[in-house]
Amino acid sequence: MSYLASRRSLLAAAALAAVTAAGAPSAASGARRAPDDPRAPGQAPGGPWGHRPDRAALRRLTAGMSLAEKVGQLFVSRVYGHSATDPDPADAEQNLTLFGVRTAAELVARYHLGGIVYFAWAHNTRAPHQIADLSNGLQRAASGTGAGVPLLLSTDQEHGAVTRIGKPATLLPGAMALGAGGSSARARRAARIAGVELAAMGIRQDYAPVADVNVNPANPVIGVRSFGSDPRAVAALVAAQVRGYQGAGVAATAKHFPGHGDTETDSHVGLPVMRHTRAAWEELDEPPFRAAVEAGVDVVMTAHIVFPALDPSQDPATLSRPIVTGILRERLGFRGVVVTDALDMAGVRQKYGDDRVPVLALKAGCDQLLNPPDLALAHRGVLAAVESGELTEARIEESVLRILELKARRGLFEDPYTSARAVDAAVGTPAHLAAADEIAAGTTTLLANPVRLLPLDPALAPRLLVTGTDPVSPSGTTGPPTEVLARELTALGCRAAAVPPGRAVAAAPGNAAVLVCTYNVPEGESPQRALVTELLATGVPVVVVAIRDPYDPARLPTCAAEVATYCWTDVEMRAAARVITGRRRPEGRLPVPVPGRYPLGHGLTYG
Repeated sequence: MSYLASRRSLLAAAALAAVTAAGAPSAASGARRAPDDPRAPGQAPGGPWGHRPDRAALRRLTAGMSLAEKVGQLFVSRVYGHSATDPDPADAEQNLTLFGVRTAAELVARYHLGGIVYFAWAHNTRAPHQIADLSNGLQRAASGTGAGVPLLLSTDQEHGAVTRIGKPATLLPGAMALGAGGSSARARRAARIAGVELAAMGIRQDYAPVADVNVNPANPVIGVRSFGSDPRAVAALVAAQVRGYQGAGVAATAKHFPGHGDTETDSHVGLPVMRHTRAAWEELDEPPFRAAVEAGVDVVMTAHIVFPALDPSQDPATLSRPIVTGILRERLGFRGVVVTDALDMAGVRQKYGDDRVPVLALKAGCDQLLNPPDLALAHRGVLAAVESGELTEARIEESVLRILELKARRGLFEDPYTSARAVDAAVGTPAHLAAADEIAAGTTTLLANPVRLLPLDPALAPRLLVTGTDPVSPSGTTGPPTEVLARELTALGCRAAAVPPGRAVAAAPGNAAVLVCTYNVPEGESPQRALVTELLATGVPVVVVAIRDPYDPARLPTCAAEVATYCWTDVEMRAAARVITGRRRPEGRLPVPVPGRYPLGHGLTYG
């Protein structure tokens, strides 16, 4: 038997052992699947903890790998193109420039990669069937090279402000909207729907949920990606989403450890510093991560932040052994996979070179090395560290084994593929879309209604003007929010029209109200504040609709009504329209305080 064939036999044995240990049905068994399991026959549904991996079989598989193959399993890379083997010419050229190969399949083969991360800007996520085809092509490439280990395909599908896959997939409320809803059951249901759809497209790891506690209104990178500012409430919702994702067979990732919620620098462009004391960290930042670990989370992602109270070295947490090993592994007892945040971010590149960062991350206790800026350099850096003795091969094998166990637990050794049938049965189904609307309906928050302007009675066919900011869609497939809100209000019986801000003041007279969509209003004077001021001067009632941060009303003049939606996607605009017209009573409660205006938990309803 050839060396490669022998390793393939070990791989098959590992898969068989994992399936047998879990008692999962084989492809030929015809075993009955759960009614909401969208996968094709033979794809085991798994559960919150998945299959029980056979560690002995996985150790034998690891022992049969070359050092380069073991190191490759640690890396999760980006790649350009909608297809594993036939990318568009521009994407092929981009891959050639960055990686020295033209296709994703060639990249997997060259570096024996453990995973690929999908991005919309890399043209990986154009449509559900295309994503499934890409996933299958990548898995075929992995099965035909090296040790034949399946890939763990991943993306950032947080929903809300960070959404890589757009319509026709189901788009759900983001974290802060779910925090406003305050329902663990709904948060779990949202994650379950998201996980089922990701799995149907071949994606078995989601970089969600965000476990950061957002206690800083000036935080430029977390904000509405967090469930809120109350650590106990955030912990409950994080645990619920972990169970939802993993109940759908997708590895959840709690991020960004040890907590990114009180920073004023974006780690994509700088190195944030957390000033919390150790006691404050234990009270504010630790509970959601502890809850995630106790819920059985598969993966924890590190943050590129300096946290002097936890490690005075001034190294970012991703490279800190006291934080990754001392706190996450030893204090919290986490035994799963630790993934770095993306290694192309500025926060982790300021102190050390791109060849050293992956080595130091492994020495700190990380397992998966996400999206290095120069994959060849990073790969060589880790190999050189082993060859020099700075890293032992045994240390590499520790991480490889954890990664292989995760792949086995999520059923990848059993069947890494998906199908067109699975996509059609799961992605953007009427049931999922209706559930998204129902979940969103409980999140819209009525902050102020001093003159009882709301609800507007659609039976009177009020004439409404909708204006304000139209930010780019998170997924590129929704909006513009002013037009969506106007369309939804009209569908409910109003006569609503969307106009750009430059025409709004002239168009305001004669309307029953003007609805102004605001987006991250800064302190002090701003064009958004000037627009609201000028509209108030017309005498027409003004309704502020804060479509991202709920802090906006505190930075604007007092208006006839104030509503917070926490995101500007279509599902949230539909929910806002139903609340504004009284088709749904407002149920949301602020998951963060609005300094100088509203306390945590504030929210009005209709009498």
